[in-house]
Amino acid sequence: MIEIRLIPEKEFKRVRAANIDKYAKLKMLADMCRANTFATVKRAGSGHLGSSFSSLDIVTALYFAEMNLVEVGLDNPDRDIYFSSKGHDVPGHYAVFYALGIISEEKFINLRRHGGTHGHPDLSIPGIEANSGSLGMGISKAKGMAWAKKLKYSQGRVIVMTGDGELQEGQIWESLQTTTQQNMHNLIVVVDHNKIQTDKTLENIVDLGNLEAKFEVFGWHVARCDGHDFAALEDVFARFKHIEDKPKVLIADTVKGKGISFMEGPKALQEGEGLYKWHAGAPDDDSFEAGYRELIDTINQALQGVGLEALTTEIIETREKNRARLKDSAEKVVDAYGQALVEVGAEREDVVVLDADLSADCGLRPFEHAFPQRFIESGIAEQDMVSTAGGLALQGMLPIVNSFGVFLASRSNEQIYNNATEYTKIIYVCHYAGIIPAGPGKSHQSVRDVSLFGALPNCTVIEPGNAAETNAALKWCVNESKESCMMRLAISPSPRTIALPEDYHFSPGRGTVLKEGRDAVLFAYGPVMLNEALVAAEILKQHDVSLKVINFPWLNRVDIGWLEDAIGIHDTLFTVDNHSEYGGLGDSLLNALMSSPKLAGKKLVKSAIGEYPACGTPPEVLAYHQLDGKSIANRILNSKKQDPVEI
Repeated sequence: MIEIRLIPEKEFKRVRAANIDKYAKLKMLADMCRANTFATVKRAGSGHLGSSFSSLDIVTALYFAEMNLVEVGLDNPDRDIYFSSKGHDVPGHYAVFYALGIISEEKFINLRRHGGTHGHPDLSIPGIEANSGSLGMGISKAKGMAWAKKLKYSQGRVIVMTGDGELQEGQIWESLQTTTQQNMHNLIVVVDHNKIQTDKTLENIVDLGNLEAKFEVFGWHVARCDGHDFAALEDVFARFKHIEDKPKVLIADTVKGKGISFMEGPKALQEGEGLYKWHAGAPDDDSFEAGYRELIDTINQALQGVGLEALTTEIIETREKNRARLKDSAEKVVDAYGQALVEVGAEREDVVVLDADLSADCGLRPFEHAFPQRFIESGIAEQDMVSTAGGLALQGMLPIVNSFGVFLASRSNEQIYNNATEYTKIIYVCHYAGIIPAGPGKSHQSVRDVSLFGALPNCTVIEPGNAAETNAALKWCVNESKESCMMRLAISPSPRTIALPEDYHFSPGRGTVLKEGRDAVLFAYGPVMLNEALVAAEILKQHDVSLKVINFPWLNRVDIGWLEDAIGIHDTLFTVDNHSEYGGLGDSLLNALMSSPKLAGKKLVKSAIGEYPACGTPPEVLAYHQLDGKSIANRILNSKKQDPVEI
């Protein structure tokens, strides 16, 4: 068995009250927060450890020694304000909040669970000052806060942390120039300069060059120090208080994964053959036990050195060690996509793949290795990437553009529209489609992309349901489509492998029946919603309701003749969207119904996301939005009964 343990709040109080060297105390507190961060990420099964650990000494110094927040309170208009623009370091931020009593133990240990803490910063959590996780926005938002303090004659500084890779976003450089132009001097930017991005070094993605010179040329006062040296941090912030005519930036040199030897930057890169594996995700059981033991030993040795008793910890979860996990063997459509990319790359020399520092997550590494001359790493700069694709297309190449859907579809929307008006062909692949996985929170859940791409007259939108359909969809987009395409791909392992009929053929505007049924017909797409549709059919069978389930991957193209035959005698069709209720499959089929005399009078019932997506585990979030199989079955069953029942 493996034990997941927490350092309780009382231990933080004990260390804070101790009469010991202040820098030694801050280091102990930071390492205690690291241990708790490690535990909550392990319990959640996901999270960002590397950058939480690189920034934690800075965050600890700010909250325990530098800012006035604890003294004046969270609601005081004169408080110092701190937030992280990069956002994925929030597990460490929560650990500091718990240590200070700002959030409860129950909320703290339930990272990425419904009712707990979000995977990226969210204002629903006490102490969080701004929603973030979508990169590049933080300095602009901090400037707005500084403006508000100026207009309201409020005291207190505004401090925002950015990642170093985040500096590749164009909005960062817009905010640097406007901050100085608008004379916003009560603003401090801290750059967590750990020099490693998702899994490669900064210089291998997009090298930032001389950061000090770049900030200075925009009119900022620049300081640089070791971001793990508490005396140096104290000195920089003290000097900043005397700079009243410029905004300030601290470039803090840090180590990604600081505190656990095998997770620390350069060493971890060497052991990972040049790739850093601790950016996201939870550690395996052996790594967790070794890392947690190292942290606790470090803390206890420090306590012993100043004459204090060793830590007491409490068990928050016990589980079987090295238990088999379904996701280890489950199908991942992104793997099939990566293999299909290599195949089309071998067949067509005009194919160029573009990435936004997500090569591993998006299944691009096989293509990157096979065809490095046709792989373009754009870094965290989606707008630049999309317009680069536009230029490639104008010169007769076939660009395939990849990023998480929420960033690609919305952040680059104007650039995508501009490309579309040139009537070239570009394939956009929106990974991390829909609400699952929901642990990272709303900044990463892509529920607007179908409507944004669907508004383009010359773009076909597709979400395949399994590996075979993913392969077929990409090859159709590359070899058969005459216009641009957008493919949505789920990033998580599939809940089940969706079985297609033996005679399956990927045909534009047509779906395929996964399960025959006489009493109702349900349209769905993608591995997540097709699984829930089949679960609904299995539940309804127990209530003598026979549900016909249709896989319909074409989200904005409908073959009306096929649809008429598929609906047949059914008076009502049900749809399930892994998307907002606006602009998804439900709306597409509704438009098709209205254009067909044969289908006039048919009723359509949509199930979709009608509010901002919730954060939590997949079952929690699907149930919350009533998109789980049970809720879908209940909706269908009650549509056929005068007296509502609850399954």
